[in-house]
Amino acid sequence: MTNSHLHSALELLGWSDFFADQVKPTEVDLVPRRVASVHRARIEAIDVTGQVKLELPANANTADFAVGDWVLADPRSDMLVSRLDRKTLFQRRPEVGRGQQLVAANIDTLLIVTSCNANFSTDRLERYLIMANQAGSNPVIVLTKADTADDVGRFQAQAEVLQRDLPVVALNGRSADASFALRLWCGVGQTVALVGSSGVGKSTLVNTLAGPASHAKQKTGTIREYDAQGRHTTTARSLHAIPGGGWVIDTPGIRTLYVSDVTDGIDTLFANITELAPLCRFRDCTHAHEPGCAVQAAVKGGTLAADRLERWRSLLAENRNRTPVISGPRGNKTVRKKKY
Repeated sequence: MTNSHLHSALELLGWSDFFADQVKPTEVDLVPRRVASVHRARIEAIDVTGQVKLELPANANTADFAVGDWVLADPRSDMLVSRLDRKTLFQRRPEVGRGQQLVAANIDTLLIVTSCNANFSTDRLERYLIMANQAGSNPVIVLTKADTADDVGRFQAQAEVLQRDLPVVALNGRSADASFALRLWCGVGQTVALVGSSGVGKSTLVNTLAGPASHAKQKTGTIREYDAQGRHTTTARSLHAIPGGGWVIDTPGIRTLYVSDVTDGIDTLFANITELAPLCRFRDCTHAHEPGCAVQAAVKGGTLAADRLERWRSLLAENRNRTPVISGPRGNKTVRKKKY
């Protein structure tokens, strides 16, 4: 396979100049592979030939890798040599521990899935939007089980006002029409990841997007109808091909999503507050009681909802309280790129 044909084949997997520019002259004999699934003791990958082995060095920790990562491997031994820098990264901080849990990498679009029933929560959606903004991926709200709801428009209206220019798609995840509804984000070489709580139909939607020919069907489960709570049917993150050239990453349901170290994500979600802040009389205005506060003026004028300001204040406080303070020599934080 010539270099041009190899490059074109890699682009179908999501490869781009962003990754190609990272390959050093001394690494041209290594082959790019994309992480397809991460397990406790092994990592599975794909390349232009299909599914391939990925041998791990003795010092490798699978927790340092995310589905969607691009790595360089030795084609003779299948040994992982290094991981390329990520274009985007969706991660979360668990309730216990100081580290971040990697969810998915190099995502173009994050499909935030909820259902048109008791599972629908604007508070939860705001938290997912913050994480999507922080990851650097484009968020899309996907409302599943639209075929069972009496008033889908009510759910859509509540979701659309959460963030400026936010796409909201209502669908039946079991219908073939779901793939058509999401076609704008599932083009050739594009990667989407599905996140949301258990029972909202993520695995069902993955199976629909992957099509009947997929060899890696995701298990689906039932929910309790009275509170729309589901059981975890996806236990590991995995990458699946979409007919037509895209890729979809399924993730286990997240019961509790905390905000931590996501100031930029909050600023994007609450852009109407962020953009007013420079107009306040005082640079350190808390938007609570200071004279000349442009944010409070907007609330009084009816152009900014008071409850939205309260949610902004609450999420900002949670982010501040849950973000670990990293100390080092003279207070400096040192980040080292790990190579395997």
